[in-house]
Amino acid sequence: MTEDKDPEAAQTEERIVRLAFDGDVLRYREFLAKLKAGLPEGTGVALRGSVVTNKRWKDGKKFDAEGRGTSDLDVTLVGDKVMEFWNEGSFYIPGLHTKPLCDEDPSLAPGLNPLREELQKLVERPVNFQATANLILYARDVLFDEPYCMVIEAQKAS
Repeated sequence: MTEDKDPEAAQTEERIVRLAFDGDVLRYREFLAKLKAGLPEGTGVALRGSVVTNKRWKDGKKFDAEGRGTSDLDVTLVGDKVMEFWNEGSFYIPGLHTKPLCDEDPSLAPGLNPLREELQKLVERPVNFQATANLILYARDVLFDEPYCMVIEAQKAS
């Protein structure tokens, strides 16, 4: 993991590795590398949900309460370029917040689905992608108490 993170972020990232990657830092780094390589330049990546808090929003149960691989990874992609992958009718808020790309609806962003499926094989659990603007990500954290962990910072595409 990275040494330049604040202690709380580092602790959250350690929890993510323990819960979703069975403590395997190398598999976590491979996950991040595949994301970075498969997404448009400059795309930020945040993990949200029970992998961050170890508590499901719906019922308060712990991550993987029903057994290994039963909890999903909610991957939020941040950036304008990545939002272009979603079909026109696949937004909750047009241009700002997409519907989740998941097993139930792989046609929302067909260009990203192969990457999502590859990541599912790596982590041996469901992976969902959702694209959003920084503003929406921040608002969900502050207004709705939906914390996240930024694992790849968004950059300006060159």
